[in-house]
Amino acid sequence: MSQMPSVSPSPLAAAQVPAPELLRISDLHAWYGESHVLHGVNLTVREGEVVSLLGRNGAGRTTTLRAIMGLTDRRSGSVRVAGQEAIRLPPHKVARLGVGYCPEERGIFASLSAHENLLLPPVIAEGGMAVAEIHAMFPNLAERATSPGTRLSGGEQQMLAVARILRTGARLLLLDEISEGLAPVIVQKLAQMILRLKARGYTIVLVEQNFRFAAPLADRFYVMEHGAIVREFQQDELQANMGMLQEFLGV
Repeated sequence: MSQMPSVSPSPLAAAQVPAPELLRISDLHAWYGESHVLHGVNLTVREGEVVSLLGRNGAGRTTTLRAIMGLTDRRSGSVRVAGQEAIRLPPHKVARLGVGYCPEERGIFASLSAHENLLLPPVIAEGGMAVAEIHAMFPNLAERATSPGTRLSGGEQQMLAVARILRTGARLLLLDEISEGLAPVIVQKLAQMILRLKARGYTIVLVEQNFRFAAPLADRFYVMEHGAIVREFQQDELQANMGMLQEFLGV
């Protein structure tokens, strides 16, 4: 009896299967001291997505990233990373679930060279980028490897801050205001970097005040106001939501 040929699913059918969830936040509340900052945040991020959190200053976007990592004074609700509950884990154990956090302040150590800064965080999972790969993506860091951290330009420091978490093996990247205060040519390089990381299968949550930077990069958008999600839409719905964004963000 002849064997029936195997039939592969069509590209269209494969494209319609949603990627698995990598991050699910449910009813997330967070506090700094007695200040109740997040009021029941709900959002999901699927593997390979770039998701942007939009909102005015003080809306709760940075606090959402910090609460995912366990860096607020107190939090409640649910933060699931690849299906594992992380709400009660300390920050270093959240990181070991494959989460890399790049804060707005960058955290470059002045007394260490660029190369030493790059090697500082521990490897948390297999599959992190090798130093050679990182230098190929960020040639400036190869050229400035022996320079003290504070001798780097703002753009080079930002590249280094992102490069450090790529070496660790993290696959979910939380990037906070990475274009802040940088020259347009550097901002363009960072946009290209995000697209390259997405093409390599990284999942990215992007907090950005620079809407023009974030708009073409994200697959989906969440709009935050007063510590809660007020709207969600996809990239192909961006133009239809520009009136709403004008109201919320003044863009």
